[in-house]
Amino acid sequence: MEGYLNSRLVRNAARVALVVAIPATLAGCGINTIPTQDEATKTAWAEVQNQYQRRADLIPNLVATVKGYAAQEKDVLTAVTEARASATQVKVDASTITDPAQFQKFAAAQDQLSGVLGRLMVIQEQYPDLKSNQNFLALQSQLEGTENRITIARRDYNETAQKYNTTLRTFPSLLWAKTLYSDQKPAQLFQASAAAQSAPTVDFSSPPTATPPKVQ
Repeated sequence: MEGYLNSRLVRNAARVALVVAIPATLAGCGINTIPTQDEATKTAWAEVQNQYQRRADLIPNLVATVKGYAAQEKDVLTAVTEARASATQVKVDASTITDPAQFQKFAAAQDQLSGVLGRLMVIQEQYPDLKSNQNFLALQSQLEGTENRITIARRDYNETAQKYNTTLRTFPSLLWAKTLYSDQKPAQLFQASAAAQSAPTVDFSSPPTATPPKVQ
């Protein structure tokens, strides 16, 4: 009887050890790496969206302030308003990061908005009253801070996404990517916009005029 009990205890202990060992072994071979990095990429993507939304929220007040001092710059003001509308109309969610077409549509809309915002900020140099307006200066500071946050959020997202993409393609995690996580797709990466590939042209040859030139 005692031998039977001892044998039973040994078998039970072996089962417990097996139950404990299996998860530890699976964790050690990377079974949780793909979903963990997938979630990290989605979190980084959410921060990118958050910062772009912050910028979009600043724009109406910025446009209204500039309009109060430079209403004649209606082409630029209209372009900013329309670009903001286009950028905010692009619907995105967590699935966007694995959808090349939708991701590029979102990035292109945001890059377009960045471009026209740059034109809007140049206007201040032509209107001293606007340049010294406290409300404009505060909005300008917030916009600059947000642009910096966008740059950081995009960089962090790219780093996280690249790490995740590498995991999907390298051994031994590749085994899990081809079997248990076969539905996982690589994340898209932000690329530098076309405008960022060349240095801006600055022309100091033309003398200032009494009437501010119209920004095209």
